[in-house]
Amino acid sequence: MQIDQLIQTIAIAALPILFAITMHEAAHGVAAYYFGDRSAQRSLNPVHYIDPIGTVLLPIITLALGGILFGWARTFINYASLRHPKRDMAWVALAGPAANLGMALFWGVLAKVALSMQGNYFAEPLLEMAQIGIKINVVLIALNMLPLPPLDGGRVAMGLLPHRQAYQLARLEPYGIFILLFMALPLVQGASLLSLVLTPAVVGLEQLIGFILGI
Repeated sequence: MQIDQLIQTIAIAALPILFAITMHEAAHGVAAYYFGDRSAQRSLNPVHYIDPIGTVLLPIITLALGGILFGWARTFINYASLRHPKRDMAWVALAGPAANLGMALFWGVLAKVALSMQGNYFAEPLLEMAQIGIKINVVLIALNMLPLPPLDGGRVAMGLLPHRQAYQLARLEPYGIFILLFMALPLVQGASLLSLVLTPAVVGLEQLIGFILGI
């Protein structure tokens, strides 16, 4: 990607990326606070989640390079403080992807608005920003719902499984990031196991949003 294209991509993608990651984590904080984790009170402000590298720099780099969006944000949740830790953990985990779904629909509405503004100077950059916003949020939904701790899908599975199986799954958490990185390694023709797993879910979510909004 040429430097001018990279700058344009960063300028357009920065806002969708920032909102996608910080609102995802803020939704966890709101849910945790609702279910009894008073330490999550400080996490109700999405700005507290911004990590200069994980929330801003790394996601933009991976997006510019055409890879799977990857990043992180700060977290303040203490799952042990929940009123019913095993059960409530699943609801707290689901809150993040639910926030991303809401944001994907929001960006979908903006895409529809941009498509109706043909000839307007702002229509093209608004459409591109909206398309990036949809893509980022559906990727985060698909990625986070993988049943692998510490991802949200892993925590949902731990909340739903019987105690013995949940404990066995929880033991994978220290290795979850390494498993994820291994899955992201390119295999046949440059494709990774992670992209092969996520692509059908991402495409399906994009088509669902398009169907709901008529775009």
